[in-house]
Amino acid sequence: MRQILISTVLVTFAFVCCSAAKDESVDELKARFEKASAEDRAQLGVRIAHQQLRNADTLYNEGKIDQARDAVEDIVAYSEKARDAATQSKKHLKEVEIDARKMAEKLRDIKRTLAFEDQRPVKEAIDRLEAIRTTLLDEMFAKDEKKGKK
Repeated sequence: MRQILISTVLVTFAFVCCSAAKDESVDELKARFEKASAEDRAQLGVRIAHQQLRNADTLYNEGKIDQARDAVEDIVAYSEKARDAATQSKKHLKEVEIDARKMAEKLRDIKRTLAFEDQRPVKEAIDRLEAIRTTLLDEMFAKDEKKGKK
């Protein structure tokens, strides 16, 4: 009986913690990012970028083009910061690369729905995300090559 009670409390606590983490605003995440260690910055940068991707999609759908462009800039900026933190800490390289690929794919989908004159900033963001991926892949495989030569 006691084990069931403890298990229930732990599951409830974990659920509350996860729910609270998902409810953080972009501004709160940005504030946490500035104070975080390099290892934590990689994950926080990706979370900010994902949240801004959802915001950009919503803003484009609502016709708020200028605000959506700002969100797209944040996607790239925080993806670059996540890349930098991952390469510095040598952790989360693969996760950041995968997330950059997924965000680039989503931006391609968004780009297809936009008027021609609104596509250029999104195309540039996709190109920058692909550059982030390339850098991360180079870092991951350069590490493997160094190990093989020793």
